[in-house]
Amino acid sequence: MAKQKEEKTNVMRTLEQKKVPYTPHTYPHDGDAAPDGESVARMLGKDPASVFKTLVTKGASGGYYVFDIPVAATLDLKKAAKAVGEKSIAMLPAKELLPLTGYVHGGCSPVGMKKQFPTVFHESCLDLATMLVSAGKIGYQVELQPAALIALVRGKTADVIVK
Repeated sequence: MAKQKEEKTNVMRTLEQKKVPYTPHTYPHDGDAAPDGESVARMLGKDPASVFKTLVTKGASGGYYVFDIPVAATLDLKKAAKAVGEKSIAMLPAKELLPLTGYVHGGCSPVGMKKQFPTVFHESCLDLATMLVSAGKIGYQVELQPAALIALVRGKTADVIVK
């Protein structure tokens, strides 16, 4: 099979437009099924602590919030609610993800959602030279400096994972 021209995702185009340097990565996947994040980290030869998954939640007030946490971690809903000033939050049902964000489960990125929601990154990203997040499509990741990503999405950091 001939090597195909590298496909650019909307996330990559957004990063280029905003002049945010990044390194694209691709990994093999089976159709519409995304492998778990730890498998993605292994396939890319990266430490799972540097590969972040993007989770979308809904607060008790009806607001939506985005959390980016290491792929091996679990979101602590109480800590997450406190970080965004909500009484409580719940994970967004998978069927609501695409209409709300424009992304499918397993290909959700903090960059380029239909609407920019308040975004919180786990504070461990500040200890990394670079971090990886989905490039908005299953099989694609982008690697970039945490500070650049946080600034781009006007995010903040907090301790939002289960210890």
